[in-house]
Amino acid sequence: MIGLLSFIGFTALVAIISYLATRNTDENSSDGYFLGGRSLTGVVIAGSLLLTNLSTEQIVGLNGTAYKEGVLVMAWETLAAIAMVITAIFLLPRYLKGGIATIPTFLERRYNKTTKAITSGLFLSGYVVVLLPIVLYSGALAINSMFDVPEMLGVSKTTGLWITVFSIGIIGSIYAIFGGLKAVAVSDTINAIGLLIGGLLIPVFGLMEIGNNSISEGISTLLESNPKKFNAIGDVTASVPFTTIFTGMMLVQLFYWGTNQAIIQRALGAKNLKEGQKGLLLASFIKILGPLIVVLPGIIAFHIFQGNLSNPDEAYPELVTRVLPASLVGFFAAVLFGAILSSFNSALNSSVTLFGVDIYKEFINKQASEIQIVKAGKRFGVLLALLSMFVAPFIANAPDGLFGYLQEVNGCYSIPILTIIVVGYLTKRVPAIAANIAILSGAILYIISQFVLQPYYVDTALANAKAASITDAGALSLIKAQAYPHYLHVMAILFVCNIIVMLIIGKFFPRKEAYTDTFTHEVDITPWKHAKTVGIGITLIVIAVYIYFS
Repeated sequence: MIGLLSFIGFTALVAIISYLATRNTDENSSDGYFLGGRSLTGVVIAGSLLLTNLSTEQIVGLNGTAYKEGVLVMAWETLAAIAMVITAIFLLPRYLKGGIATIPTFLERRYNKTTKAITSGLFLSGYVVVLLPIVLYSGALAINSMFDVPEMLGVSKTTGLWITVFSIGIIGSIYAIFGGLKAVAVSDTINAIGLLIGGLLIPVFGLMEIGNNSISEGISTLLESNPKKFNAIGDVTASVPFTTIFTGMMLVQLFYWGTNQAIIQRALGAKNLKEGQKGLLLASFIKILGPLIVVLPGIIAFHIFQGNLSNPDEAYPELVTRVLPASLVGFFAAVLFGAILSSFNSALNSSVTLFGVDIYKEFINKQASEIQIVKAGKRFGVLLALLSMFVAPFIANAPDGLFGYLQEVNGCYSIPILTIIVVGYLTKRVPAIAANIAILSGAILYIISQFVLQPYYVDTALANAKAASITDAGALSLIKAQAYPHYLHVMAILFVCNIIVMLIIGKFFPRKEAYTDTFTHEVDITPWKHAKTVGIGITLIVIAVYIYFS
């Protein structure tokens, strides 16, 4: 009961503070609603970025992978820091110079309306079909497990899942649809503090259990007993082979932190370039510490449970139940609930923005006023929220390794979009037809590669191995890994191919006039004088971390 009361109390406190902080924001304008009135400071941006990124599918999924493979999965966290540095120094100044509210808005200016429509459609498809339902589903599972909702309400597990999914969806929708970006960002900042505290408590208590109430003893025991778990160099059978760090991994990170609407929208709402760069760089520094929350607990769980868990994704919740004092369960559940809401309402808010600014205003009602755009976006948001709530409970048969699965599926739109943005900024005469061909061909070729060719080659290789009477698990794993390129390598190959195609088209069919960026004077774009120095420092820290764990 104490845990439940602390959960309700902390959640209510966040809601009240968010309301008080946003009640004077003008949400009848696009900038007010979609970009928080372009008033976000560095600390708020950093907190919102971190919590938008960190949610149950990552906390549970990455720790589950770390339980199996060890520290090598930290690539998803540490390399993000470098991508955020690149975004802060290279991309954000160009975004704020153009005063854009969405990435597709830039693509329309650089290419044409068709490019913007295709990109907005891909973003919305990714959010609605993949991200929103999976966030709701994984979040509902975590909350149900922590509070045993089915037992509490006297219902079946399926019914309990439906109830929790709709509870999370409705609360998240209130933040995202009726509060706008500033409400999302403020609530994110408060929850980010709680998540950092609560998330760090899990490995602390875990190490204390291993070391008989001594953290230092726990660290020594963990390192000595599991040396293979602390090798950051993954082989070809790993979920993140070391070679992928230099190919598709950095492309995925750059797309996520530099062009993904749900993420970059926080930086687009900065009051000026200095605050935007400070927010991104602060978040990138904290991101280096991310493995303490999303990797280390998985390794601790492997040591405590001796690798006996049948489902690796159970490692984190089982560890929480094992080591966290009962008095802190409610607080941690509230923080985890905030992380779930953050990912859900951030993606939903971005979907509303994409629809209102890029689709409704452009293709449905060109004469729409600012108030009409916001209202249309809110109505669309309600529809998306309901759709995702109805879809989420049916993801019960999602495959193991949910985090890796999400990254692979998201490749359908991440790399094609990144390609046309990079070419758009680095060239001046590549035409719109090149971008439209590249984004469609990139998505189609990736789908064919991962969902047609890969299963064929892998199944054929395994069938041949079976015919040769090969039964050793390690040998089969190696055969499977070598049968087809890793999806991160495929992303890099398609990225290069798409760029070549665009440059060839640009060579023979260039734009009549070179594209130029126009300064809209929406915000001050004077850069932070320490941005490059701090960025170089963060990059060197990441390299040092890899050298240490090699």
